[in-house]
Amino acid sequence: MTIRLRAATAASLTGLLALAACSAGADSSTDAETIKIVGFAVPEAANKNIAAEFNKTDEGKGVSFETSYGASGDQSRAVEAGLEADYVHFSVPTDVTRLVDAGLVADDWDSGENKGVVSTSVVVFGVRDGNPKNIETWDDLIKPGVEIVTPNPASSGAARWNALAAYGQVISGGGTEEEATDYTDKFFENVVSLPGSGRDATTAFLGGTGDVLMAYENEAILAAQNGEGFEYVIPETTLKIENAGAILEDASEPSQAWLDFVLSDEGQRQFALTGFRPIRDDVDYGGTVQGAKDPSDPFPAVPTLLTVDNDFGGWDEVSDKFFDEEDGLVMKAIVAAGHSLE
Repeated sequence: MTIRLRAATAASLTGLLALAACSAGADSSTDAETIKIVGFAVPEAANKNIAAEFNKTDEGKGVSFETSYGASGDQSRAVEAGLEADYVHFSVPTDVTRLVDAGLVADDWDSGENKGVVSTSVVVFGVRDGNPKNIETWDDLIKPGVEIVTPNPASSGAARWNALAAYGQVISGGGTEEEATDYTDKFFENVVSLPGSGRDATTAFLGGTGDVLMAYENEAILAAQNGEGFEYVIPETTLKIENAGAILEDASEPSQAWLDFVLSDEGQRQFALTGFRPIRDDVDYGGTVQGAKDPSDPFPAVPTLLTVDNDFGGWDEVSDKFFDEEDGLVMKAIVAAGHSLE
């Protein structure tokens, strides 16, 4: 099984740098500095809001932004292939380490207190209004007739979090690796759509595909904020999503200040207001997040919250065991179910 690297995608994404998402207050003078952001699709709205607040600071005054968003893996490969970037914001850390291996990001990018994580969320189930299929638990997803929408792990980081959550909840509940593998096989047998990115998966679900959408919690909240809301269920056992951010070795002058601001209380507040869980518990976002299932308690505690480091042995082990192109457990489940990895 071979995952096509989509050389054409890298070329087309280069053209996307013409998209200048300039924040409020950006200076239009010719000597204004620019930060080129390349990221996965889901945090686009959050980054736009953070940029507007950054422009109000001394470090951000006059800074403009050029942005390119898409599927995390595709974006990472595009930067490796030559797409210019100062700051990358990817769904999974392996999409940053690809750039470390290419000499584009420093080896110690994840050595800070945040360990390279700039935004977090959890895996949830998006369901139709009234939850007609009564989707509440992981077991409900593999019942006959339940149609699942989830992104494709070949291109999407969101898909990898979803697949790990599906496998990990079996082990967490006392199941064996064989039982977890069997569950994963049944899960992908019920998948009816594998879009290229988490955002594309949401679009497909909103367009009427499937009964349940595997999604980030923040994606469900943002959809509601945009008037396209759908109900969502936070299962009792789920996976903590930890998205990676880093500046490149040859990043523009204000890029480090930008990353520092992203990690600041104000940056994390803007993440929270667009549905992400702040990386620190003490961030004050006002206590209310519109679009959440309960706006006054937008980020309820999860009874059993798995993490890649604690429950899967870290991303090096995960990448080989689950997502290797030839032998990865998840990749084989997708192919066995009759789906394409391209």
